[in-house]
Amino acid sequence: MLIYRQKLVTRLTHWLWAVCLFFLLLTGLQIFNAHPALYLGNESGFDYDNTLFSITAAQQGEALKGTTTVFGRSFDTTGYLGTSGGEARAFPAALTIPSYQSLALGRTIHFFFAWVLVATLTLWLVASALNGHLRQLIPTLADLRALPRDLANHLRLRFSHSGHYNVLQKLSYAGVLFIALPLMIATGLTMSPSLNATFPWMLDIFGGRQTARAIHFATMLALVAFFVVHMLMVLAAGPLNELRSIVTGWYRTSPTEKDQA
Repeated sequence: MLIYRQKLVTRLTHWLWAVCLFFLLLTGLQIFNAHPALYLGNESGFDYDNTLFSITAAQQGEALKGTTTVFGRSFDTTGYLGTSGGEARAFPAALTIPSYQSLALGRTIHFFFAWVLVATLTLWLVASALNGHLRQLIPTLADLRALPRDLANHLRLRFSHSGHYNVLQKLSYAGVLFIALPLMIATGLTMSPSLNATFPWMLDIFGGRQTARAIHFATMLALVAFFVVHMLMVLAAGPLNELRSIVTGWYRTSPTEKDQA
């Protein structure tokens, strides 16, 4: 049976988020390439030992070697991170917008799509609060009690094609929409010197500009991980049905299953 599952505003904002996050990711890596290291605190430099993550390149004889360091442990990443195409570059050209090194252009595109993301998230929150979609993403006590069973079913690739979100979907979508995206926006604003002058308390909340940058980067990695798992679940649950739902709004439920609230 076909049901109308996704409202128009949900579908529009979904695809706007996809476009925004695509450009934000690749321009963000472009910006990171200008200084490929993350720190804790408000300052960094030669007098500080607060590096969490870095991607470097060094000449060894005739070869250029790339090294990635995570929490003090170094890995040879020549050809992937640090060096690619015979040049010193943290992330390769294929993963940045623009493909050539241009911090100014990368920042311009990044900030444009960041504000589009803010507007889209605001639109979704207001519309979803009014049309009732927001309530569908809040896990209930019954949902949480069903979490072990739902997790076991997902591990066995057993999916319920009902008209409702299961508890794992609610937790993951709520985590992205109410935690990850607002955190990305807040840490991004915290890295702005002009906003720091107006709202200095934001630096206190995140423990300094460098810590905010590290949280921003870590949240980006979490969103990438969510996207990968999300796509795998779509493929496993039935890509045509899932794609039809987010494009047209119509979703085919299983005729042998009862919808679970």
